Order: sequence, then C-alpha cells, then structure tokens
Amino acid sequence: MPRLRLALNQIDSTVGDLAGNAEAVVRWTRHSAGQGAHLVAFPEMMLTGYPVEDLALRSSFVAASRAALLSLATRLADEGLGGLPVVVGHLDRSATARPKYGQPAGAPQNAVAVLHGGEVVLSLAKHHLPNYGVFDEFRYFVPGDTMPVLRVRGVDVALAVCEDLWQDGGRVPAARSARAGLLLSVNASPYERDKDDTRLELVRKRAQEAGCTTAYLAMAGGQDELVFDGDSIVVDRDGTVLARAPQFTEECVVLDLDLPAAGADAPTGVVDDGLRIDRVVLSEEPVPGDGPAPSDEPLLSGGHAERLDDDEEVYAALVAGLRAYVTKNGFRSVLVGLSGGIDSALVAAIACDAVGARHVYGVSMPSRYSSEHSRGDAAELARRTGLNFRTVAIEAMFDAYMGALGLTGLAEENLQSRLRGTLLMALSNQEGHLVLAPGNKSELAVGYSTLYGDSVGGYGPIKDVYKTSVFRLAEWRNRAAAARGQTPPIPENSITKPPSAELRPGQVDTDSLPDYPVLDAILDLYVDRDRGADEIVAAGYDRELVTRTLRMVDTAEYKRRQYPPGTKISAKGFGRDRRLPVTNRWRETG
Repeated sequence: MPRLRLALNQIDSTVGDLAGNAEAVVRWTRHSAGQGAHLVAFPEMMLTGYPVEDLALRSSFVAASRAALLSLATRLADEGLGGLPVVVGHLDRSATARPKYGQPAGAPQNAVAVLHGGEVVLSLAKHHLPNYGVFDEFRYFVPGDTMPVLRVRGVDVALAVCEDLWQDGGRVPAARSARAGLLLSVNASPYERDKDDTRLELVRKRAQEAGCTTAYLAMAGGQDELVFDGDSIVVDRDGTVLARAPQFTEECVVLDLDLPAAGADAPTGVVDDGLRIDRVVLSEEPVPGDGPAPSDEPLLSGGHAERLDDDEEVYAALVAGLRAYVTKNGFRSVLVGLSGGIDSALVAAIACDAVGARHVYGVSMPSRYSSEHSRGDAAELARRTGLNFRTVAIEAMFDAYMGALGLTGLAEENLQSRLRGTLLMALSNQEGHLVLAPGNKSELAVGYSTLYGDSVGGYGPIKDVYKTSVFRLAEWRNRAAAARGQTPPIPENSITKPPSAELRPGQVDTDSLPDYPVLDAILDLYVDRDRGADEIVAAGYDRELVTRTLRMVDTAEYKRRQYPPGTKISAKGFGRDRRLPVTNRWRETG
C-alpha cells in the first residue's frame, strides 16, 4: 500500500495582503519540504485572506489574486520547491457564463489551485456555497462543477472546499465514485462555541460516506469579528482519528498515511450531482508503505493535541480575536476605561494576554458616585497585571456641564458616561491607542449602555459574551493563573460585588434588569435561537418578564447598530449574524 506524507499548514492570512500571504505560503512550504512532505496544503482563500466580502466584486482585486497565484507558482519553482504539489486557496473568476445563477463569464469564484512545476496544474471552485449566518457567498461567487482528483505518488487525492463537507451530496459522494484514496478539504471555518465537537463528528461522517481517509485543514487566526481556531483533523475511512491539531495556534501537521493505490481503471466522466471528474496525474510511482518516518516528528504525542475545556476555549478565542484585530490594523497599544467592575477587568485581562501588559493602558475616571472600593479595584487590577495605569477624575468636567445645562435624572447619569467616553477618545487621538469598549452581550441586547459613553471604542472584545459567561471567564482566568503559580489578574472583589454602573447613589444593575442568569436564559432563546414570546413563556418564564425583556431588545436595535465590532464566539452574534431593521414596528409581544 503506498504511503503519502501529507503536510497540513494550519496558518493565518490577512485579507488583501497578497504579498504577505504568498510569503507565508513559501515559508511554510519550505518547512514542509524539509519534513519530506509529498503533498502540501494551505487553507481556503489563503492567498487573499478570508472573507474578502465585497472585494470579490472588484475586478482589479480578482485580477491581482490571479496574478499573485501565477507569481507564487513561479517563485516556488525558482526556490527549488516546484516538484512539490502545493494546494492553495485563492480568488478566481469563472471562465464561462452561468445562466442558472444569473452570472456572466468572469464572475468571482472561491477557488483552490494546485501548484506544481511552476504552473497551475489543477483549479477548482467551491461547489457548495454557504449563505447563512456570517456567510454571503451566493452574493459573491458562482459554484464549481468539477470533481478534482490529483494523483500523487500513486494515490488519488480528491479535493473539496469547506462547505463541500458541511452540506450533503456533491464532492463527498463524488470522491467515493472517483475511488479516491484521500479526500482533502481546505477550510476557513469560523469559530463558534462548541463547534469543535460538531466538526469532529462531521469529518468522521464524511470520511465514511466518501469511503476514504479524510483530511480537514482549517485556518487559524482572526479577521475583524471572526476567529479561526484551527483544529485540523485527519480521520481514516472508518472515522478513527489519526491526527488532530491544536486550537488557536499556527501549526504544520505532517503525517504519513498508508492509502490504497490508484487503479488503472479509475473512473472518468460525470459522477454524483453532475460533477465532472478532472484528473491530473503528477506522479504514478508510489512510496512504499514501510518508508521512513519524518526526521523531525512534528505531531504532538499520539498526533492528538490536547483539547481545551469550554471556558479556556472561549477565552482563547477572545484573546485571538483581539490580537488579530490589533496587529492586523497596525495599532501599537490599547486603552481601557477601568471602573473596578467585572466587564472592564475581564477586557483588561484579555488585552494583556493578547498584546502584552506593556501595550495596555488603563485609566480610572471616578466621579462623585464612584465608590472607594471600585477605585481601589481598578488600581489593584493594574498592579496585578502590570498594565499602564492613571487616574483622571471627571468631577470638575461634570460640574461644568451641570452648571451650563442643569441636567437631571437619566440625562445626568448618562452625562458621566459620555464624559468618560470623550476622555478616552481624546487620549486615543493624543497617544494613538485603540479604545476597547467593555460592553457585554446582555447589556447590548437590552440597550443597557450609553451611546457615545461606555459604547465608544474601536473594538468590543466581549461584545458576544453574556454577563453570566463574563463572570465564569473571569473566574477561569484567575484559576488558570493560580494553577501556574501566577498572580490572578482580576481582583476578587470585582467578581463578587453586585454589578453597578455607579451613576447614582446605591445603584445596581438589578434596579433596571432581571437577575442576569434569568435575563441571559431569555436572551439566549430570543436572540440566539429566534424563539418567539409564547415559546419562551412555555419554557417556564414569567410572561410579564418576557414581555418587558423582549421590548428592551427590540427597541435597542439602533444602539447596537452603532456599537464597534467585536469577537464572535456564539452561533449568532450581533452584527453579521443577526440583521434586523432599525425602523421596525413588529413586536413579539403585541
């Protein structure tokens, strides 16, 4: 039985950075060659970054992607890597018109190319196009209609792209019909909480359907609100896991696969779902199955990376999302308003882990209503983490505004928040920091935030984290630090005291909101699962409470529309996932 040494490069890319992404392909291909790889693979849209969104509609960008691909093929050959087949995702255009989809010739395609000998020897376009959640691929692309098969070292390798595995039909059964020995799927599948378990079962199922070993290569890194967690998986035809890469880190997974030899009578023509087999033979001579193992074993023990527990996984996603946004957008530092409360404390801890404490600046902005323990908790957080810290009192500014305007009630409370927002943005302009907004998903859902106050900033790290999860993540981060013999970053008092905006004497969040465990449970049903009011009541919640909560959610859409982007960790985050009209008279509660 032939042996194929496969190198899966689970790495990051940056949207629009064609030169930088190509450089990464060359660097990791060189590494893979040093490991003795026979076939090298990179993630979906590696050359252009993912998702490119409306850049796909610019003919100049499509042309640049195509030119960069040809240049990459030439460079690999010039550097002595031309004999190694390299699978790389890129942006292409259709050669023919697609009347079925209303698209002319030249329409964009989410494509993958195989580079070999300085040329593009095989090209394919994604067959199944996702059009749900964060995906708008029907807006941009037309699907491919081929079943690409690459013969390498006597093994037939069928190729697929991301959604081709997530949807039934198409290239998975076609791989069986083509008698492939390996199904290789390249992906840029965004992270969601608990998706790793779903992904594993999916790959196992598809391997059994395809009747062959299946390799699922995923992207790592972040792009705007999306995080890519890696977690690349290889399973045999029976669904047994052969290798699994770590989450949230770049990794080159190299492994030897003993695979069936391609037959001389391998099928040609049209197979399942009308897909035409496109077969390219690069090398017929197999490598014997008793060949040597890689000289520098790249896999972790047993080829299975240790899995993260649920809270650690979410926290790692938040760190990865913020780090990618800061670094890819050229910021050198971040600025956090430190109130002494749990939200800003967790954001500061995430920021320190993402970019390093010396690049994190915290500012306490007390007013007459700020408690001594909150001021002390902010200073204690700074001491524990080592971030840069200062105090700028807002009382004199507040008195000046009040003297001029004579505000009362809610307007007076919100003025304090807006003064803090103005102060943070002034420091951002003066010193060049990216301001981090500390709002959580519970507050954003019900509008419990102040426009141009606590909502100001360029990025919201916990925008998609419910308040109950904020507490849980803070507790996990402290436990993790203690387990490593380090100082827990978040003061215990910030975790245990009742949440409060401290905009009036004795204020606590429950003056305006239900208890967070109850609120978050209702929000999960309404926001994340799109359940109606009657269904939520039937689940055991008080109708009056449900009515009040849903009205707060419905009337806060205009606020959420103005909130900065933030890391997505749930199946339905505010923004790309959940798009409701601001002007909207429909109410679930009548």
